[in-house]
Amino acid sequence: MARKIIWSKQAQQDRYSIFKFWNKRNKSTRYSKKLNKLFIAAAEFVAQNPSTGKLTDRENIRLKFVSHFALIYEAKQSQLHLLSIFDTRQNPDKLEEIISNE
Repeated sequence: MARKIIWSKQAQQDRYSIFKFWNKRNKSTRYSKKLNKLFIAAAEFVAQNPSTGKLTDRENIRLKFVSHFALIYEAKQSQLHLLSIFDTRQNPDKLEEIISNE
């Protein structure tokens, strides 16, 4: 059963910031559009296969890796909540902080 995908405000802000950074850096939206397609495809895959993500210390919160990003999500009975997007090249302690605050 496919779950309805819900992007939290934080995940939407993370996605916007990522795209803004890459648009400015590359002076093009091409890479951002590619990333967006990858994020959407990963979210759709996880909506149908929620247990495929990497487990975290928090119950029901998992990670789905997309390129060098981690989609942080929680699967419920009929919904998939995308909580945040984390750039895995950052300090890993920051990821732990994000997960513990969810």
